[in-house]
Amino acid sequence: MTLGPAINMNPETIAAQAAHQIDPATGAVAPPIYLSTTFERDPDGEYSRGFVYSRSDNPNRHALENLLALLEGGDSGEAVAAAFASGSAATGTVFQALAPGDHVIAPDDCYHGTARLLREVFAPWGLETTFVDMTDADNVRQAIRPNTRMIWAETPSNPLLKITNIAEMAEIARSAGALCVCDNTWASPMLQRPLDLGADLVVHSTTKYLGGHEDVTGGAVVSKADTEFFRRVRLIQNLYGAVPSPFDCWLTLRGIRTLHVRMPAHCANAGRIARFLHDHPNVAAVHYPGLPDHPGHDTAARQMADFGGMLSFQVAGGKDAAMGVAANVRLFVRATSLGGTQSLIEHRASIEGPDSTTPDDLLRVSVGLEHSDDLIADLAQALG
Repeated sequence: MTLGPAINMNPETIAAQAAHQIDPATGAVAPPIYLSTTFERDPDGEYSRGFVYSRSDNPNRHALENLLALLEGGDSGEAVAAAFASGSAATGTVFQALAPGDHVIAPDDCYHGTARLLREVFAPWGLETTFVDMTDADNVRQAIRPNTRMIWAETPSNPLLKITNIAEMAEIARSAGALCVCDNTWASPMLQRPLDLGADLVVHSTTKYLGGHEDVTGGAVVSKADTEFFRRVRLIQNLYGAVPSPFDCWLTLRGIRTLHVRMPAHCANAGRIARFLHDHPNVAAVHYPGLPDHPGHDTAARQMADFGGMLSFQVAGGKDAAMGVAANVRLFVRATSLGGTQSLIEHRASIEGPDSTTPDDLLRVSVGLEHSDDLIADLAQALG
C-alpha cells in the first residue's frame, strides 16, 4: 500500500502533502480515519491489502510512518519509521532493542524522562550508561568502552539548550562499532536532519512540534535504513503494542501539514525574545543557540536551518524570583510540554523533582505563535 509522494521533493512539499493520496473510493481530499481493529483475510489466506490487525499496522499509522521517513530520510528513499504512543515509548523501545550488558553514552543535559528511563528502568535490567557533557567530543571519546553500543545525542538539549555536533558523534560511534541516535524533538526535521549528518536513528516526541497543537501524544523512531537493529525496534513495537491510535496518527499527520510554516514563526519569535531577555537587568543568563555568545552558536549554525522555538533563562534573585516571574505572566501559560501554538513557561526543576540538576532559578519557555511584541511586553511586566 503506497501512501507517500515520490521522493526528491523538498521537505515543505512533503509536509504540506502529508503523504496523502486522494481516497479512490470517495475522492476525499482529507484522509479518512480507519478505526477498524482487524482486517479481512483473502480466500486464499493471504492479506493482499497489507493489514492484519491494528496493533501490528493500520492505514493511518502506515501513512504517518511513511511521512516521517520521508521528512527525516530525505532523498535516499531507504529510511523507515515506527510510530509509538509517546516519545518515551519510542525512547524506551530503542534502549530495549539493546541487550543487557551493553553500554550507552548519553548527554548530561537531556530530557529528564530519558535519564530516568536509563537509571531507573534499564540500569536494573543490565544496561550500563555513562552521562557526559557532549559539547566536548573528547568527553565522549574517553567514555567509550569495549561494550559501548550506542551514543545518544539530544541537540538542542533540554533544558539548557546545549548543542552537540551530530556529525562528530556519528564518527565516534562508527569508530567504536556503535550506533548514533539523535533526539530531534526540539529541532524537528524542518530545522535539522540528523540522518544526513551521519546519525543512524532519530527519535521524536511527535507530541511536540510535529503534532504542533497540544492535542495529541505520540512518538517515533526513524532509521536511515531497514537494518537489523530497526527490525528489532519494529518487533518490540508490535509485541509490546505501545502504538498510537488511528485518530492520534491522523491528528499528527494533520499537524505536520503546517510544520514548515509554523517553525519559522516559532524561531523568529524565540530569537526576538532571547535578545530581549539577554539585555534585561533582571535576567542572569539566557540559553538560546541563536545568540552569538552562546557556546554552541557556531555548531548550531552549521547543522541547523534555524535556531528553534525553545529557550530557557535564569532569573536574577534565585528560585523565588523565578517562581515570581512564572506566577506573574499573563499570556504565557504555566504548563509543561512544548511545540504548540501558544507560549508556555515552566519552572523546570520543580517538574523534574528532587534529583533534578537543572538550576533552580531557570525558567524554560516554549515560544508560540503569538505576536512577539505581546510576548515581550508580558515578560517585561513579569520581570519588573
